[in-house]
Amino acid sequence: MIRRDELKEIGKFQKTHALKGELNMLSEVDPEYFLEGNPLIVDMDGIFAPFYATSIRQRGSQSYLIKLDGIDNENEASRFVNQEIFMLRRDVDEWLEDPDEEEEALIGFRVVDFESGEEIGTVEGIEDSTVNVLFIVEGDEGEEIYLPATEDFIESIDEESGKIYMRLPEGLIDLNKKRPKD
Repeated sequence: MIRRDELKEIGKFQKTHALKGELNMLSEVDPEYFLEGNPLIVDMDGIFAPFYATSIRQRGSQSYLIKLDGIDNENEASRFVNQEIFMLRRDVDEWLEDPDEEEEALIGFRVVDFESGEEIGTVEGIEDSTVNVLFIVEGDEGEEIYLPATEDFIESIDEESGKIYMRLPEGLIDLNKKRPKD
């Protein structure tokens, strides 16, 4: 039996695709991991069960269409929608890029609104316990602001000046502010 402490979350199934049981999957793992017969582990009613890919096609930088062995129609595939995907921790070093090292290099960078040029604050940490990685930014008034650390919002990173230029949707900063603790 697979235990939760043996696992690392690596992605999530989003929705079904077409009628033959394919699923849209977000994952930060090299797709070769799945094609080499390694399991995708999914919590099915409280039991971590391994599933195996029969095919995988890339759709975006971390988006894939995947077909699981034994899942042959949309109805069967629908059980996986919004399910988190795990891999065995023992396989993490071999198959995951070391995001911690890359992310930690951005701590201390100033976040700048690309449109206005206004500085939002300083990256104080990275929240990566879920699929959606967040910058924890300390605003100039001491408030914490959580910003999605996604390619969709990062316009550029200027390592020389220590600045991350982000194109953020209107209202996102106010929505994600946490007031400082007194």
